[in-house]
Amino acid sequence: MEHKISFEFNARFHTLGQASDDIEQLWLVCHGHGQLAKYFIRKFEVLNDGKTLIVAPEGLSRYYLEGFTGRVGATWMTKEDRLSDIENYLTYLDRVFNSIKRQLKPDVRVNLLGFSQGAATISRFATQTNVKFDKLILWAGIFPPDLPPLESKERLKGKKVYWVYGTDDQYLSAGVMEEQETIAKHLDIKPRVKTFKGLHELSSEVLLEIAAE
Repeated sequence: MEHKISFEFNARFHTLGQASDDIEQLWLVCHGHGQLAKYFIRKFEVLNDGKTLIVAPEGLSRYYLEGFTGRVGATWMTKEDRLSDIENYLTYLDRVFNSIKRQLKPDVRVNLLGFSQGAATISRFATQTNVKFDKLILWAGIFPPDLPPLESKERLKGKKVYWVYGTDDQYLSAGVMEEQETIAKHLDIKPRVKTFKGLHELSSEVLLEIAAE
């Protein structure tokens, strides 16, 4: 018989920039499968202008990428006990976000970005919590198909939603792109599509474009 128990859990996150009244934009960025926040956040150095604060939480499960030693990566969830994983990371993201947000001006602009597996993670955070945000950016990833439709439509109404990907991304098949279009239509949104010449990666130029819009 399976049982569950709640207990205190410590988790880390990384930042670029310093919380202050000078901050005009807050970016909460979620990495992809097998990445670590301390390396992922370096990709956002281009936004570190003294007026922007970047916060990178980390997936709550870490593992060796190959065998039993060497490089380590993190994941947001697996198919095993997935609902518990989702509940746990939503609670964690909410704690991280609010701990930072209370240190900033009330009118700071909030951008939520998820890369690859992190796109599903940030989508759930945007639609299944009370986080207030301005832009939702899905980068090289798509909405998960199980978002609650009514709540998601209401939460995404009036928001700027972006779908960004490299034109040579090896993981975005025609089927995946069709699925994204179907889910977006189901949620009554039309994401602003941005592409760049590249693989499964971030683009400094596109990050700057989105930050300026």
